[in-house]
Amino acid sequence: GESDPDLNELRNIVFYIFVLGLAFGFAQWARNLSMEMLAQRTERDAREELYISLLGKSQTFHDRQRIGDIMARATDDVRQLNMMLNPGVMLIVGSGVFLIIPLVTIGLMEFQLLLAPVLFLVAFGLALRNYNNSLSPVTKNARDSFGRMNAGLQETISGIEVVKSSAQELQEQAKFLNNATDFRKYFVMQGDIEARYLPLLLLSSGITGGFLHAIILYEHGTINIGTIVAFIGMFGLLRFPTFISIFTFSLLQLGYAGAQRILALINDETDLDENPGGHHGEMIGEIRFENVSFGYEGLDRPVIKNMSFAVKPGQTIAIVGQTGSGKSTLTKLVNRIYDANQGRVLIDGIDVRNWSLDSLRSQISVIEQDVFLFSRTVAENIAFGAPDAEQEHIERASRASQSYDFIQGFESGWETKIGERGVTLSGGQRQRLALARAFLTNPSILILDDSTSAIDSATEDEIQQAIHKAQEGRTVLLITHRLSQIRWADQILLIKKGELIAHGRHENLLQSSEDYRRIFARYDVALPQSESNETTEYATK
Repeated sequence: GESDPDLNELRNIVFYIFVLGLAFGFAQWARNLSMEMLAQRTERDAREELYISLLGKSQTFHDRQRIGDIMARATDDVRQLNMMLNPGVMLIVGSGVFLIIPLVTIGLMEFQLLLAPVLFLVAFGLALRNYNNSLSPVTKNARDSFGRMNAGLQETISGIEVVKSSAQELQEQAKFLNNATDFRKYFVMQGDIEARYLPLLLLSSGITGGFLHAIILYEHGTINIGTIVAFIGMFGLLRFPTFISIFTFSLLQLGYAGAQRILALINDETDLDENPGGHHGEMIGEIRFENVSFGYEGLDRPVIKNMSFAVKPGQTIAIVGQTGSGKSTLTKLVNRIYDANQGRVLIDGIDVRNWSLDSLRSQISVIEQDVFLFSRTVAENIAFGAPDAEQEHIERASRASQSYDFIQGFESGWETKIGERGVTLSGGQRQRLALARAFLTNPSILILDDSTSAIDSATEDEIQQAIHKAQEGRTVLLITHRLSQIRWADQILLIKKGELIAHGRHENLLQSSEDYRRIFARYDVALPQSESNETTEYATK
């Protein structure tokens, strides 16, 4: 019977199933692809936004942060956002279909049969809310404890030299184990909450109740056996969204906790206004402090107190004073690493806050006591402030800073990779690379923060030559204890406990300031032999 109508109908049904199968496969592919792209792009964009936000924060903000915790937020917490969207949200949306279709189908078969499924869904919703409320603090604590564990790890690795030299390996190991145990504890708590997950038990009860209800309706002749079978089959489809919700809502909670930690960093107020529309222009290098006071957050007393002085363009100013007197802080107010709490810092007669931050900082170069070098090549380190610089300019800067010869001595020359913080270089080499960096950006103002404190006298001669060259035509703020450097300064600022107690040239201060004489008597030991004789002579006059 080719003309058998039942067979023809069966063929049609098989064809429709085939077409539906194809459509379902295509729809699933499109869903998976779009959700994966959305999740990956969200991760990328969130990480980029967090990074841009961190670069724009003030130094005050960064002083409060633990690097390891920031790293955890920028890597692991952002990753949780990705997981929250895919598979988390994708499975929640997908399983929603498994809730709607069975309910619609049961309603169309026999409206009265909706009683058990609807009661189950109400109980399911309440159980899910309770599950989320229990899970929320645990996932938040899990993310926070991961940040703490990461921060502790980073600090120990960064300070590994101190750890080893103090024989504190076991103590640091115990601290890390405590942090790791803390992190593990929250995951055990999460497992405990998931183990007591009620909806699966509620579903079994719901199906049992629904079956009883269907039997009663059958006995009253409202439905037939086929409807009971179809009803139980449809009710059974609710097992997928019920089972998968234990997993998806955990991901949702972890992603949400991660998102809160990321937003907390992005939204943390920074007191630094970059003033992109502010003054742009070539800097001449005149600096003026007008009644400037400044104190760090959390410190009762100001570090700089009511300080006023003026520096003419091209002058070299030596800043001297005991450790902790506020010398470095003073220089950090010039390039707005910090902003003055009171008074004004003026460059070329314009308040530093009215300069565009980009224009201000690009014309001021700072060489810190502890020179930071990136894990990049020698050439990239020198060209950090001017990434488009040509090789010949990099070489010219290295010659001026007396670093050309030792760079040529490296096996890979300019392409030599430097370890983090420049660990493969000596103190003198690092100083000269920092000077080369300054020569290349050609700043109008150069700040040297005790930059020859850790250098032997042979190397120092070369660095002195480089510094002399660096001073030509620039305003230089020089924090130093070395008499040889102080003596040829145009002006010396003597600072004591944040106050400017004397200023003038070396010879005048030796005669007029007892504090100045005392400083050189005290630093006697730290000076090279020839200088220390001079100092003692001055100190005893």
